[in-house]
Amino acid sequence: MAQTLSSALAWWARMRPEQPAVVLGGDRLSYGEYKAWSDRVAAMLEAEGLEPGDRVAICSTNSMAYCALLMGIIRAGGIVNPVNFRFTPREIRELCETTEPRFTFAAPEFEGNVAAAGLVPRPMAQIEALRQGAPASPAHDPQPDAPVVIIATSGSTAKPKGVVFTNRSMTAYAACWSLEETSSSAGARIISLAPLNTSAGFVQLIHYITQGCTIFMEPAFVPDAILRLLQDEKINCFGAVPTFFEAIARCPGFADADLSSIRLATAGGARVSRQLLDVYKAKGITIRQIYGQTEVGGNVTMMPEHLAMAEPEKCGWGGIFMEVRVVRPDGSDCDPGEAGEIVMRSPGMMQGYWRNPEETAKAIRDGWLYSGDIGMLDERGLLTFVDRMKDLIISGGLNISAAEVERVVCEFPGIVEALAIAAPDPKFGETPFIVYHGAAEIDVAALITHCNANLSNYKVPRYVAFSADPLPRLATGKLSKPAVRELYAGAHETMERVR
Repeated sequence: MAQTLSSALAWWARMRPEQPAVVLGGDRLSYGEYKAWSDRVAAMLEAEGLEPGDRVAICSTNSMAYCALLMGIIRAGGIVNPVNFRFTPREIRELCETTEPRFTFAAPEFEGNVAAAGLVPRPMAQIEALRQGAPASPAHDPQPDAPVVIIATSGSTAKPKGVVFTNRSMTAYAACWSLEETSSSAGARIISLAPLNTSAGFVQLIHYITQGCTIFMEPAFVPDAILRLLQDEKINCFGAVPTFFEAIARCPGFADADLSSIRLATAGGARVSRQLLDVYKAKGITIRQIYGQTEVGGNVTMMPEHLAMAEPEKCGWGGIFMEVRVVRPDGSDCDPGEAGEIVMRSPGMMQGYWRNPEETAKAIRDGWLYSGDIGMLDERGLLTFVDRMKDLIISGGLNISAAEVERVVCEFPGIVEALAIAAPDPKFGETPFIVYHGAAEIDVAALITHCNANLSNYKVPRYVAFSADPLPRLATGKLSKPAVRELYAGAHETMERVR
């Protein structure tokens, strides 16, 4: 069981049995309790017929039972299949058609959607009931190269792809991080704001548990509550999108807040403004830009602290065992200052996309992950993120596939063609903006109702524009998204935001 997530949890349960592993809503789960609970879950799953390699889907908001269930699945040799609790029955069905879960667990409020997707939901109460009980000894012996999770990522395709990680890749990533950043060593106190069904939420929990930290999981981002938590619990590490840092800085109590316990603050998903950097630097905190992707295991590079203030737009030069290059279309390395595609490799890199060898071969070439993002390296090898080659909209740190939004919108009667672009949003950074063409204008309220039934709420367009003329096209005949972006730049400023 060496170099497995189960062995890491067992180690900390032996070394620090009383230390909280997870804190959620005032409830505290120690390392000793976490191991014992997940062992009981694993034994139950084995008794009910779970075989190594079987997938187990989970549709729930963050909870202690969710934490126990995912570790229990891994301990029994199963593969965790997180399902976005915001998904509609259609989205759940499309995801699980590929993963084919043996069991599906759902919180009560999501059982209806799971059942409507054609799955048989099992209650999370079954897991909660195992929090107490006699010690259990699961029979399965976890192996380092066994897959442990399939994380759905929108990418730029209309349907999610499943990123597969193994015990070895996830423990290797955690080991790399701990070598570089002693701020997250055993006993460090971390805030995690992301749902466990996302790559950020799942990966943060696993990586920080592997390192013996205490993770404070918050059910929602409420700036005043997060500011209190940072102080009251003396949080050491905090990462978020820049808009979250800005919201905390606007809190009335920020000026007098004691944030001296914070040793690491990271921002990703968008650039950090000089003004925001200065606001936090006055509190003794240097916000450091990061860059990475789900497929590479998480963050692959972070700006060194001693350079972050002088060059805030840069993301560092990789990690101790994590490499970053910028290449031309022929695969040759770009010169300093020359824009190209960012490619990476890391011990934490995905095994591949679940049952999708074609997309895996496109993404991983000669051991390097091709990001689909454009960047530049300077003379010292420091990376600057320039733009996305992939067609993504990033809202509140969540990836939205424009192709998926377009597919659902184009199913609505009267719409001949449509493109989804990103509109600036003061709260979430970006939000979907639809430009459509048809014989006549459609009922926007009815379109939004259609989208609400088929898309998660954060994917639903908040701006809808009608084009009497066909949408512009490239010479190849494909719709031209750059032309549409140019035509509708700033249009949201004079439009009503739909609900």
